Amino acid sequence: MSSVRGRLPRRDRDRDRRGWLRGAPPPGWARVLPSALLAGVCAAELISPEPLDIGFLLGAIPPLAVLAHGPLATAVLGGLVVVVLTIPVFSLDDPGSTDLLTVCFVAALSVLLSFVRSRRDAQLVTERAVAEAAQRAVVPPLRERVGLVRCAGLYRAAQRGTLVGGDFFDVRAGPYGVRAVMGDVQGHGLSAVATVASLLGAFREAVLDQPDPAAVAARLDRRLVVDSAGVPHAELFATAVLLGFSADARVVRIVACGQSGPLLLRDGRAVELDIEPCTPLGLGLADAAAPRVVSVRLRAGDLLFLASDGVTEARDTEGVFYPLAERLPGFAGEEPAGLAERVWADLVRHCPDVRDDVTMLVLAPRPQGSEP
Repeated sequence: MSSVRGRLPRRDRDRDRRGWLRGAPPPGWARVLPSALLAGVCAAELISPEPLDIGFLLGAIPPLAVLAHGPLATAVLGGLVVVVLTIPVFSLDDPGSTDLLTVCFVAALSVLLSFVRSRRDAQLVTERAVAEAAQRAVVPPLRERVGLVRCAGLYRAAQRGTLVGGDFFDVRAGPYGVRAVMGDVQGHGLSAVATVASLLGAFREAVLDQPDPAAVAARLDRRLVVDSAGVPHAELFATAVLLGFSADARVVRIVACGQSGPLLLRDGRAVELDIEPCTPLGLGLADAAAPRVVSVRLRAGDLLFLASDGVTEARDTEGVFYPLAERLPGFAGEEPAGLAERVWADLVRHCPDVRDDVTMLVLAPRPQGSEP
C-alpha cells in the first residue's frame, strides 16, 4: 500500500509479523529438530559404553515432524524410528512387540495428521492470496511520485494479517493539481474496509471535477451520509485531512475534518500548522458551516507529514504520549520513505504494544522552478 513497503515483499513482512503460530511458515529449527533428535539419540547410544535408557525420545519424532514436514518426510522419519528401535547395535531398551506397534501407530497417525495439515496450509495460502488481492484492489500501492509531489506512506493495521483497516490514504493527480487524503473511519480492521473503499472511490472521482479540497471533502461527506441513510443508528463517520496542491506545487490548500492537520518539516524544524478542524465526514458538512481552507506557501525542501491518532495517541508504559513534533526534526535528513520507517521504528520503541491502526503519509512537493 505504500512505497515504503515496496522495499520488502508484502508476504515476507506479513509472515514476520504473524509469527509461526499465526500462520507463517515454520522456522528452520522446527524442520531440523526431528532429524537432529534422531541423530542425537543414535550418536549417544553408539558413543556410550553402557546402554542408555533414552529410546522413549524416539517416540516424539513423528509428532514433531508433523509441525514442519509433509506426509512423505513424516513417513520417512517414522520408518527410520522403527528401524533404529529394531537394530540391535543401538540396544534401545529392547522394545517388545507392543512398544513397536505403538510406535508404528503413532507414526501412521502422524502421517495422516501431516497430510491434513499440508492440505489446510495450502488452502490457507490460497485464501490469503485472494484476500491480499482483494485488499490491494481497494487500496493499491502508493506511487513514489504523483505529479510534482514525492509520496511515501506507511500503514500498520491493528488487526494482524490485514492490509486494510480503519485508516486510509491516497494521492491522485487531477486537472486542478495533485490531491491527497488521509483519514480514519469509525471502527477498525475488516469491519471498516467497506467504508474505506467507499470513501476512496468517492475521493478518486472528486479529484477529477472538484476544484478545491473543501469541495472534495463535501463529496466524501455526502458519500457517507448516503451510505448510512436508512440504517438505524448507523453513526457512520470519518475524520480526514485533505490537501490540494496548486499546479506548480508552490501552494497547498488544506482542509481538516475532525482531526489535526499535517506537520510542516522545514529547515530542520517541525511546524504545527494553524488549522482548525471542522465537522467530521458523514455528519453533514452541507448543514454546517463551510470548512476552513488554509493555504500554505511551500519552499523547496519542505515536507508535509501526516499521522493518524495511532501515532499521536500512542503511550509508553508510564502513559506519556509519543512526542511526534519533537522527534520528527531528528529524522529530517531522511527521504520520504525512510522518514516514515524511522518514525515507525521510534514509535515502537516508545510504545512496544501498539494497539491502534498506524498510518503515516509523507508528501515532498517540488515546486516548479526549484532546483532538483
